[in-house]
Amino acid sequence: MSFACRLLVLLLFVLTGTGCSIFQEYDETAGWDASQLYTAGKEALDEGDYQKAIQLYTKLEARFPYGRYTQQAQLETAYVHYKDGEPQAAIAAADRFIKLHPRHPNVDYAYYMRGLASFDPGRSFLDRFFPQDSAQRDPTTARESFRYFSELVQRFPTSRYSQDAIQRMTYLRNNLARHEIQVADYYLRRGAPLAAANRGKYVLEHYQRTPSVPDALEIMVRAYREMGMDDLAADALKVLAQNHPERAAQLVP
Repeated sequence: MSFACRLLVLLLFVLTGTGCSIFQEYDETAGWDASQLYTAGKEALDEGDYQKAIQLYTKLEARFPYGRYTQQAQLETAYVHYKDGEPQAAIAAADRFIKLHPRHPNVDYAYYMRGLASFDPGRSFLDRFFPQDSAQRDPTTARESFRYFSELVQRFPTSRYSQDAIQRMTYLRNNLARHEIQVADYYLRRGAPLAAANRGKYVLEHYQRTPSVPDALEIMVRAYREMGMDDLAADALKVLAQNHPERAAQLVP
């Protein structure tokens, strides 16, 4: 065997045998303690490198399943996913923290993050150029967000996040009421007065003291008139006149 052949065989042995370790990815975090991993993850989070933050927090939990640094990383993971535009992952991380640490002193933050992550997941890059009325979006996530915020307020009324949650609940409630009005108006224009009246009635029953209440009453008046239900139309008009006489005046025959 020539020298060149022997050299080639040796090289192949090195690359496929013990020498393959030179191609293994170097892990700079090997040997780091929990504090170092958490600090590095937090720095990545603060710098907006969310993928790196997730990787470091994952390593921290894998190497040190217990301890205050791991618990804090688990809590912050929900926020990282939220900032990274992954609302469902954020909600899942918050749910997981609540199940693992139901008595943690900062568990209220996990409840808050669930509501925040589902607050407006429909917004996208295109919304900056083609704004869409939030009341026209699918109300499913809005209802989910309202439920999450409501649970936070009920469980932790003195939480530092409760006041913000209440304000967001008011916004969501108003939007949900507007959504019902838009659907009711659609039914009325499409010749389905009974469905329109029922939507208006639903707003009165479930979204009292929202700006959509006079709209609901007006739709009910119009819908009942179309169906020949003059007594119900008169009752709705009377309520509208008592609270919004300027709106009622427009509907007087």
